[in-house]
Amino acid sequence: MNNILEIKTPAEAEATALRSDYGLENHGLSNLHVVYWNLPTEALYEEVAFRREARITRQGPIAAYTGKHTARSANDKFVVREAATRDKIWWGEYNRPFSPDKFNDLFIRLQGFLQGRDLFVQDCFAGADPNYRMPIRIVTELAWHSHFARNMFMLPKTLEEYRRHVPDFTVICAPSFKGIPQIDGTPANTFIVLNFEAKLCIIGNTAYAGEIKKSIFTILNFLLPLDGVMPMHCSANTGNDGDTAIFFGLSGTGKTTLSADPHRQLIGDDEHGWSDEGIFNFEGGCYAKVIQLSPTAEPQIYACTRKFGTILENVPFDRVTRQIDLDDESITENTRASYPLEFIENAVPEKMGGHPKNIILLTCDASGVMPPIAKLTPDQALYQFISGYTSKIAGTEVGLGKEPEMTFSTCFGAPFMVHHPSFYADILKRKILKYGVHCWLVNTGWIGGPYGIGKRISIKYTRALLNAALSGKLLDVPFCPDPVFGFDVPQSCEGVPAEILNPAGSWTNKEAYMQRYKDLAGRFIENFKKFEEGCPPEVRAAGPRR
Repeated sequence: MNNILEIKTPAEAEATALRSDYGLENHGLSNLHVVYWNLPTEALYEEVAFRREARITRQGPIAAYTGKHTARSANDKFVVREAATRDKIWWGEYNRPFSPDKFNDLFIRLQGFLQGRDLFVQDCFAGADPNYRMPIRIVTELAWHSHFARNMFMLPKTLEEYRRHVPDFTVICAPSFKGIPQIDGTPANTFIVLNFEAKLCIIGNTAYAGEIKKSIFTILNFLLPLDGVMPMHCSANTGNDGDTAIFFGLSGTGKTTLSADPHRQLIGDDEHGWSDEGIFNFEGGCYAKVIQLSPTAEPQIYACTRKFGTILENVPFDRVTRQIDLDDESITENTRASYPLEFIENAVPEKMGGHPKNIILLTCDASGVMPPIAKLTPDQALYQFISGYTSKIAGTEVGLGKEPEMTFSTCFGAPFMVHHPSFYADILKRKILKYGVHCWLVNTGWIGGPYGIGKRISIKYTRALLNAALSGKLLDVPFCPDPVFGFDVPQSCEGVPAEILNPAGSWTNKEAYMQRYKDLAGRFIENFKKFEEGCPPEVRAAGPRR
């Protein structure tokens, strides 16, 4: 906020109480108005309300609107191409190079823009494992973005920790600052630019909070594999016997919903690392999709939408009663809730678990032909991991329409993968073989026909299949090899009808089913051609056959 009238705000008197000795002048930010350092949630609520950035809804959550951008701007993300990254980055569609000189010019303009303005700082950590924890700093123009950072990352415990905090990487988010394509070399006014040499990410002209979260994830995806740690776009939970399971998947495939199982403890819902010691969460919170959230099918996440401290992003509400409407998609289908992991009653406090016993690769097949679950060999798992097949669900990225869009997002998170996919796949294969992990492909998409004809697989059946797989019971039933993809499909599962296990049986036209299945296999084969170079022959051979 540009506070030209010098109006005293609710938390101004406490703005520097938790200030780090490593000030913003170290980032080249000077002549600022008031810097609010590490305000707690309650103080941020006061600032948010005072500045009219968001509204407080019934039972306490704040409802924030992000304006034009209600999803990630994947086409506006860049990585500065300099000596440290030139030969390590997987340059291409998702990692677009940006000139160091252009970055410096853009940052200088941003520095000038921020002079005289209020800023909010949250000093946090990314990574629950102390051996790999990275100190970070999130500098924001908006108070509710500071609240978001506080929800999503891990916080120092003492005043001394805050005072001594020195970030390894800093994110500066200024939604009201616009890039100028003619000057800055950006294709639009919106930009997300990462500079690994400067250890800095700058974000402009978008208030979508997910850009902050995914920028940190992208940074970790570059740095951690260099230490042999596997970064994963996955959720994770653990059973009563300490059996950890991880769920790979893109947004909308069910990572958050399926891992928030009342019978298992939640490690985290979206981003994790796999080290030689086990699994650890990168984050301290959850950022769940909440459109049409069910109090019966997803009770734990639903309960979080009614708690003080939760941020509801682009969720409509009644201005008089302040009652939220989770079924209202008038703003976007990509409605979100950000809340601390502790809001989930059975969350693991340490946010860490042992080596996984099961890996679940989630796909949302809008073609209606993939089985709801299949057992994968390690090589088949790597083929599916590199392929990353799913259907993008409406609203998760700018430009998506209502109908799901078939996509192959390598490593189930291509926009955030900075190294070549084979680099991540090699680390994953070594860990799967070393720890004897069972691998499963789970389809949460359509059955009985494609989108518009068939219906989406019931979460009740998906949970029954997952429970059987994670408990080991599914290993004891008869399996049949799939005629197209070669993976093994179970022939029975308690609580799941036979026609669900065999998608062909739910189609009225079997020829149409097989043609659609073969077409999908062809898409897999064509997509994988771009990864064949450098990919082991046994992995190349683990894909579908026409």
